[in-house]
Amino acid sequence: MNNIRTLCDAFFHGIAIDKPDRFLTKGKGATTYRPMSTSEFADRVRRTAATLTARGIGPGDRIALISYNRPEWAIVDYAALLIGAVTVPIYTTLPADQVEFILADSGAKLVFAENVEQLQKVGGRRAIVFDRAEGAEAFEDLLKTAPGKSMEELRQAASRIEPESLATLIYTSGTTGVPKGVMLTHANLTSNLAAISQVIQFSTNDVALSFLPLSHAFERLVDYVLFYQGTTIAYAESTDTVPQNVSEVRPSLMASVPRLYEKIYAKIMEGVRQQPAKKQAIFRWAVATGGLEAEYRRRGRKAPLGLRLKRWVAHRLVFKKVHARVGGRLRIFVSGGAPLSREIAEFFWAMGFTVLEGYGLTETSPVITCNREGATKLGSVGQVIPGVEVKIAEDGEVLSRGPHVMKGYYNRPEETAAVMKDGWFCTGDIGELDSEGFLKITDRKKELLKTSGGKYIAPQPIENKLKMQPGVVNAVVLGDRQRFASALIVSAPGATREQIQAAVDEVNKGLAPFESIKKFELLDKDFTIEGGELTPTMKVKRRVVEKKYADLIARIYAEDGVRVS
Repeated sequence: MNNIRTLCDAFFHGIAIDKPDRFLTKGKGATTYRPMSTSEFADRVRRTAATLTARGIGPGDRIALISYNRPEWAIVDYAALLIGAVTVPIYTTLPADQVEFILADSGAKLVFAENVEQLQKVGGRRAIVFDRAEGAEAFEDLLKTAPGKSMEELRQAASRIEPESLATLIYTSGTTGVPKGVMLTHANLTSNLAAISQVIQFSTNDVALSFLPLSHAFERLVDYVLFYQGTTIAYAESTDTVPQNVSEVRPSLMASVPRLYEKIYAKIMEGVRQQPAKKQAIFRWAVATGGLEAEYRRRGRKAPLGLRLKRWVAHRLVFKKVHARVGGRLRIFVSGGAPLSREIAEFFWAMGFTVLEGYGLTETSPVITCNREGATKLGSVGQVIPGVEVKIAEDGEVLSRGPHVMKGYYNRPEETAAVMKDGWFCTGDIGELDSEGFLKITDRKKELLKTSGGKYIAPQPIENKLKMQPGVVNAVVLGDRQRFASALIVSAPGATREQIQAAVDEVNKGLAPFESIKKFELLDKDFTIEGGELTPTMKVKRRVVEKKYADLIARIYAEDGVRVS
């Protein structure tokens, strides 16, 4: 990896691994996935880069991408990087006014849009569309008219790009405030690529399903690693079609944020609860048996023969059906973007999957720590990756230093200075390191709730426990500057208030009196990106929820009587 100075070097390393099915994609209206070879992909990158150069795009120029995952996204990204341009990814879920802000703030000279819907958000700017749209230039037509620049010419031009050159501007979704453009250099991203490639190895026989938006730094870095290591990448049609695409592609690995695993877990458990008591008992035995065997796997050890035989029976009776639903080949789940609850991680490990949870931020390119095969500790986000430093500040905040830390926020020196202290990046997360160097994230520094009695409450762990309960879809814990903790709970269809009360009572058993949920109100509609309550990475915008449901929250705290669970 020492010769990988820029993402351009990583690209040329990746195309040297020629495969006929390097990329799998399902075009609009198609019924089956179409393979794209490495050589075809590389040729499309070459032609795109030549066309961009011919149109006056050069080093430092911004190129915006507003599209869901597809080969064209990666083609434009690599083409821009090879000529020294800077890509600006934009979430397709963002409304037009936020898209306009990012385009204006970044100074984008050209936009690549997925379709008519996304094209309508770019405000008449120069745009090229992946799916044909009337009156707009189509990407396929651009490739047909590309100048005949050779790959060797492109390689020579790319060799002049310096590691400290800006590679991308990624605008943080943020839970509050105006989005900030995170400046990541080639050196930032290649340091992360190199470190991840040392601790997690994929193979040319692996197939990954790419469905977490490539606008997300986590999925972007994962796809760079997959391309570098020669793994086949299949692109989901949309987030809604992931279950269908999983059965079609039969991936061996997937990366996602915890919300996906929470939904899969909830669906499985709902199905179990509808089974006869005897089958429920068998399921519980299987999960318990799988959990015992998984503890050995997490430590890189082989379980005793007797336990392995029991685990085999559990697989035949229970786990085999679950594996079949995800294609039968899935072995690794990579989780990032937010803390994954220990219970859910343990559940998937028991089922026979390897769950590797990591931690990082857009500002850190993004990975800081991760669990590894044979070195995983549940409840943690793993150990620090090579080349990265971590320490815990006196107030519990996680700080990190190294080549992965961003260049800064674009045109925001004061905000950059606010998160950089003596060379250390302040993550805003509260955490702790154990004696073996495993990091545990306990909450967000700015989201700690302080009751009127002076007690601090970490809402996220409580919310995760609530979401594990039957009938609970989502939850937001409240109580800042209030007498007691309460919650807004999104209930599942058909769930009664009595069922939710039982769920709250169960969670409260493991909480201190001051952090117990004393009252709650029910919501019949889940939080959404479109509704403004979720960021594009599925994190709850706590302040937005508090503002949107201000009347409901006021009712919780207005009554004199307090229902104590």
